[in-house]
Amino acid sequence: MSKRPKKLGKKQHDFTAQIFKILSKDPSKSFNYKQIAAALELTDTKSRNEIIRDLKLLKAQDKIHETEIGKFQIISKAEYYEGTVDMTSRKTGYFVCPELEHDVFIPAINLNHALDGDKVRAYIYNRRSSRKPEAEVLEILERKKEEFVGVIDVQKNFAFVTTANAKMYTDIFIPKNKMGEAEHGDVVLVRMEDWPKKADSPFGSVIKVLGKPGEHDTEIHAILAEYGLPYDFPLEVEAFAKKLDTSITAEEIAKRRDMRETLTFTIDPKDAKDFDDALSFKVLENGNYEIGIHIADVSHYLQEGTILEEEAYKRATSVYLVDRVVPMLPEVLSNFACSLRPHEEKYTFSAVFELNNKAELVNQWFGRTVTYSDHRFAYEEAQHIIETKGNDTIPEEISITGKEYKVDAPIVEATLKMDELAKILRRKRMAAGAISFDKVEVKFRLDENDEPVGVYFKVAKDANHLIEEFMLLANRKVAEFIGKQKKTFVYRVHDEPNEDKLINMQTVISKFGYSLDLKSKQGISKSLNSLLENVNGKKEQNLIDTLAIRSMSKASYSTENIGHYGLAFDYYSHFTSPIRRYPDVMAHRLLQHYLDGGKSVSEEDYEEKCVHSSQMESLAANAERDSVKYMQVKYMQDHKDQEFLGVISGVTEWGIYVEIIENKCEGMVRIREIKDDYYTFDDKQYALVGEVSNNILQLGDEVYVKVKNADLVKKQLDFHYIRKQE
Repeated sequence: MSKRPKKLGKKQHDFTAQIFKILSKDPSKSFNYKQIAAALELTDTKSRNEIIRDLKLLKAQDKIHETEIGKFQIISKAEYYEGTVDMTSRKTGYFVCPELEHDVFIPAINLNHALDGDKVRAYIYNRRSSRKPEAEVLEILERKKEEFVGVIDVQKNFAFVTTANAKMYTDIFIPKNKMGEAEHGDVVLVRMEDWPKKADSPFGSVIKVLGKPGEHDTEIHAILAEYGLPYDFPLEVEAFAKKLDTSITAEEIAKRRDMRETLTFTIDPKDAKDFDDALSFKVLENGNYEIGIHIADVSHYLQEGTILEEEAYKRATSVYLVDRVVPMLPEVLSNFACSLRPHEEKYTFSAVFELNNKAELVNQWFGRTVTYSDHRFAYEEAQHIIETKGNDTIPEEISITGKEYKVDAPIVEATLKMDELAKILRRKRMAAGAISFDKVEVKFRLDENDEPVGVYFKVAKDANHLIEEFMLLANRKVAEFIGKQKKTFVYRVHDEPNEDKLINMQTVISKFGYSLDLKSKQGISKSLNSLLENVNGKKEQNLIDTLAIRSMSKASYSTENIGHYGLAFDYYSHFTSPIRRYPDVMAHRLLQHYLDGGKSVSEEDYEEKCVHSSQMESLAANAERDSVKYMQVKYMQDHKDQEFLGVISGVTEWGIYVEIIENKCEGMVRIREIKDDYYTFDDKQYALVGEVSNNILQLGDEVYVKVKNADLVKKQLDFHYIRKQE
């Protein structure tokens, strides 16, 4: 059946927002319908009648009052705020504003064309019936996004694009002349161009055809397009990068500290192509250790004012999807010139520390260097050295080359000593109140066609912690060096946890027999670490790890240093990954500027860059998460006949979420699909309760499920409920 265009003249309180806007501009003045119509430049009788009707409606809702017959004034207690809209999946929303204690409900009729994330001006009022505050959007100040991804439904003279985003409550109307090359059923990227006052749907145009739904590249490109992220470089940027002089010259070496003779190596994932960082190791005559953290000197090639710099800033981060990396820099830099590849000389920016046997800092030096990487390790290889104390060869199944080999004694000695020092640094950090988040990462084994053929879990071990501790040391000491000079810098900051979220988390974890100490900052850190240690390897680990992370504030970039709660550092920055993070490039530039005796730079300029970098990091994280969900759904498509044991990871009034234990794929069992009883939601117990049997399905219970539906476009799994694990 063809979808007909919606009637554009359908009335839905078209003028309430405009009336509010006029009345609120002069709260002391009363207006009649003629004055309001004149202000809106409306002369037809129908519109005037609608204004009269809307004025009566607003009066009945106690939003305005009638000062004399036919004249209306805004109620003086009315309050106006600027904030953002947070949509639900039920066509209603919440108005979020830092000035308000709580988010305020927005009924669907009060949205006035606002969409999720839009910055708006809203009016807050109390409803007569409930006295609960509600918000009405008066004005859209700034759209969060104007480009959307969806599937196009082509009719004879027009089309509609429907998105898979549950928070996008409207489809987008596409006139025939703005469909481009799109065919019925294509996944497309559309731009919203206009939303006429009386139209149910916004008008838009197709700007790119992404492909057919369900095809691998289509869905991956759709994820990137949904968040406004690119998947290739403009040709002029690629051409500019290829023309760069990437040779190592004697003239440039002369300007740097030459550390090519110092033993240096990298430790990275087995499949890594870009190597941001390397470690060097030397035993000093006084018995102390010189450990260098050497970072690719991206700022040497990435010059301000170039198109390459503009593109890197715009991207601000590399995006790590389940099957590919979308790099911040073109391949000629990210995988070659800036990558600290084995047996190659490279320009680096280094933090060099002298440490004693107790991992105490004796001396430090920062500056530009030239280094030579003697060896490249995969984490598995370095871990093998740590576990065997270097007394065994690297077996072929974990070696990068696929061949068994013996590691040279100096590298073994360096690895073992740095592991020892890293463990001391980690213990000190934990004792100071740092929180140990070692969340299990879900990874997929993909075949040559990027089809998932297996799932495995990435767990951090000693080799990962070795790299982590020295990167943290460099990041912290660079930030401290500049921070103590009171000069503008780019910090990585992390505020204290949200108290309400911790209380909610306490409620959930109590179902599993755990508790938190919420009395003090130190108590929270200590009990969180204890909790994360206790759940390690248990069925509820992933759920509780996720809850713990969600209870934390989000880390971000800022020129205002409030410290880093999660790491228990007073000063912290990002310095160690400039190939994939723009803030690290900024940190390099600022550090060199201050080492050269430069004055403090504009805080305002750098704060703007920090905000942009934080926003792009958030978009990249969302895209990465969606790509994992997509691959989980794709993987489960081929396991529809299999019965899985899962743990209940969420309970709502419409059903339960179940996370499969063996592969961490999560899906939903709708309440109506649970056939062994009639269940109702008990919000106090976070449980569904059977009315006849009193059977309880609550967080943490183990249940058996089967795949009912795997929707690749919506990235959504639905399960059949089979039975509860006894």
